[in-house]
Amino acid sequence: MNNPPFLPQRGNYRNLIAFQKSECIYDITVLFTRKYLLKGDRTIDQMVQAARSGKQNIAEGCAASTTSRETEIKLLNVAKASLQELLLDYEDYLRVNHLKLWEIGNSRLEKLRNICTNNTDSGYYREIFEKCNDEMICNLAITLIHQTDLFLRKLIDRAKSDFLQEGGVREQMTRGRLEYRKNHNNHPQ
Repeated sequence: MNNPPFLPQRGNYRNLIAFQKSECIYDITVLFTRKYLLKGDRTIDQMVQAARSGKQNIAEGCAASTTSRETEIKLLNVAKASLQELLLDYEDYLRVNHLKLWEIGNSRLEKLRNICTNNTDSGYYREIFEKCNDEMICNLAITLIHQTDLFLRKLIDRAKSDFLQEGGVREQMTRGRLEYRKNHNNHPQ
């Protein structure tokens, strides 16, 4: 019987598009809050912490996935929730500063979506940051957040499916132990 390896190692989060995009979001948010929000504004800490939480919880959830699908799913959902909080901050900034949230059909949004789809390197966004105004940066961050949310939903769905197919760590340990016994009891020493 060809079983999957006992507790296969997971957690290579740096290769996940969701993680890469969340790192871009974090860097953009740090730069944005430094440039456009007043020093001492509590929103700075809240936005940076929400962006950090999105990124860090993806990493932690993936690292925990080897031994706990439950923890992985919970942390990926925390990442989603943190990024949704950040999304609202960017939308609020646009609204209270009488700037436009670019909607579907807007040619600038279509260009921005293509840029965000094709770039997951945070260095790219740090490089173009100074060429953008606050409206562009907010719409850029919002676009990246929406794209990351989609990838997080896919990761969560995959984790749920993997759990249903493979079971939890205790089930895998039991299967592994039973397989070991079966193989070693059939071979007298």
